[in-house]
Amino acid sequence: MLAGIACLIVWIPRQIGHLVDGLVAKQLSGGALLRELGWLCLAGVIVYFLRVGWRLQLYAAAYRLGMELRQRLYDRLTLQGPRFYQDRRTGDLMAMATNDIDAIEMAAGEAMLAGFDGTLTLVLVVAMMALGVDARLAACALLPFPLMALAFWWISGHVHASWAQSLERFAALNDHVQESLSGVRTVRALGLAQRNEAHFSKLATAASDASFDAQKWEATYEPAVGITLTAATVIVLGVGGWLVWHNELSVGQLTSFSLYLGQMIWPMFAAGWVLSLFERGKAAWARLQPVLDAPLVIDDHGTVPHVEPGTVEADGVSFRYPGQGRAALDNVSLVLPAGRTLGLVGPTGAGKSTLLRLMLRHYHPDAGQLRWNRVDLERYTLAALRGAIAWVPQEAFLFSASVADNIALATPGATREQVEEAAKLAAIHEEILRLPNGYDTPVGERGVTLSGGQRQRVAIARALLADAPLLLLDDALSAVDTDTEARILAHLRDARMGRTVIIVSHRLSTVADADRTLVLRDGHVAEQGSHAELLAQGGWYARQWRYQQLQASLDAS
Repeated sequence: MLAGIACLIVWIPRQIGHLVDGLVAKQLSGGALLRELGWLCLAGVIVYFLRVGWRLQLYAAAYRLGMELRQRLYDRLTLQGPRFYQDRRTGDLMAMATNDIDAIEMAAGEAMLAGFDGTLTLVLVVAMMALGVDARLAACALLPFPLMALAFWWISGHVHASWAQSLERFAALNDHVQESLSGVRTVRALGLAQRNEAHFSKLATAASDASFDAQKWEATYEPAVGITLTAATVIVLGVGGWLVWHNELSVGQLTSFSLYLGQMIWPMFAAGWVLSLFERGKAAWARLQPVLDAPLVIDDHGTVPHVEPGTVEADGVSFRYPGQGRAALDNVSLVLPAGRTLGLVGPTGAGKSTLLRLMLRHYHPDAGQLRWNRVDLERYTLAALRGAIAWVPQEAFLFSASVADNIALATPGATREQVEEAAKLAAIHEEILRLPNGYDTPVGERGVTLSGGQRQRVAIARALLADAPLLLLDDALSAVDTDTEARILAHLRDARMGRTVIIVSHRLSTVADADRTLVLRDGHVAEQGSHAELLAQGGWYARQWRYQQLQASLDAS
């Protein structure tokens, strides 16, 4: 369609030249003139419909590309592990999904269109000027164009650098906004609103200046085109007038040539526009491609599609976080039979949560093996493994939906009765009923309308409703009082139904009824046994138990 438009566009000036010569020679009149004018009108109508057609085709393809890139980026981000996000900012990744992909979409749509159309039009126009009118005049008209090409080369380098800086500064601004809104309560509580506002103003100014600088360099394409075409027009009128004066060129031919020269405006402006869009797209792709090509922190090469419940084992597991000098886990071993409960306790930073993350395959152990039912965890597909584990982290995450939707997140087909039963087990049912709309009450982004303890219990209800064979509670009762904790633990004992449970807690009363408890210190197992055995050993567990019991009695009095 673009080729058809280009052919019609270059045919029209030639036809007009014939009309002018026919009128000057008084050879066209009446019906013949109307017929020729009719052909011109028909060409204009055909061009109109062809333009509509290529827009529908080309822009639709560009939009599909943008959609595909966003889907690829989203899929990649959801598969990456925590290590990937340690080096990347949320706002920067969001900017890639919006601003950067928009730039690539423009390069694939607008730039490809203008590049093809402009190049084809330029070739046909120059060919018609040289072969259809006068080669000498065409050679003279093209004299200023090498200088324009040199100017374009110089400008495009600056445009690329400017847009790269603009995208980086927009990403920094986006990241600051996202971080400020996520931590707005902390900002207000610490009285940092004015300082935050000043920093935002600084980032916004920097992003605006970078964008303005890029626009200024883009704007320099137009004067280069204007000067070149003005010089070419002066040359054409001078040389063409001389040729007409000496009867070597007709008035109609000079008219056609002038119209062709006018048609050079679009290819020249298209060249500047294309270079600008391509440089912007290249800068965006340079930011996006490393994220799309980044290897997955945890490769999903497992072949076992289903987890059969059984004994959970850790055999000499060691792990060190990237960039850390001390090992988070050092030669940790444990055996947890199916249906039993294991407690993990110890000082802060002992490696308790790290062990759970290794079980979830957020990280690979540096040494040792983790097995479930005598099968190495790496042999399970990630979907199978994580589908068989219900995990409740200390910082429970709730989505901006109703309470019922958050509880049924992992079990979309759950009935309201099942949702309420899970909430009762998590000791949150009565409090939900007191909310304005009960289970249909929206909890806001990240569950902002609920207290920390309520969020934790909603997350516990979600895990219980999922009915996974392995339940991991990572200090998930830290924000509830001891009475509520006792009720939840009693419900868990009653409703465990053969589940294997691992409970991480700083509160030893939480793990007092566990079948076995491990005390981790500095990444290794310092003590292990039942509650009574650990008290008899007189180590860290016994001392911490006496301290917490004394503190509880003082609080009660």
